[in-house]
Amino acid sequence: MTATTCALLGFIAWSILLTFALVGVRAAATLKGKALNTFSATGADLDSFGLRVTRAHGNSVENLAIVACLLLYAISTDQTAITNGLAAVIFGARVVQSVVHIASGSVPAVLVRATAFTVQMVVSLMWVWQFYHATSPT
Repeated sequence: MTATTCALLGFIAWSILLTFALVGVRAAATLKGKALNTFSATGADLDSFGLRVTRAHGNSVENLAIVACLLLYAISTDQTAITNGLAAVIFGARVVQSVVHIASGSVPAVLVRATAFTVQMVVSLMWVWQFYHATSPT
């Protein structure tokens, strides 16, 4: 298994784990008396921890499409040499972003999250650039 395929599976598994975390937060709120059919998609109706879990989950799922498409493109076009080098970095940045998001809403935590997000977007943009130049005529 290449670093690219490991990262793709990692991104998928991470989003699934965050989905279970969200279900757990909502189940706990339900046990405290919140009606099961009244949850806000934004998490605004939960405590601060529940809100952070909701946003970490949403952010992970929202950005999964970008990275998954790039990794699938690399796999399907046999260009994993482009993505293998930074696949673990981009996945690690996603995990850091989510964990910090859940752990704290403080200003330093937001700065760490923003840095991890920036790493993911810069790597994604680098891959797009490299794919384009690997397949375009010179």
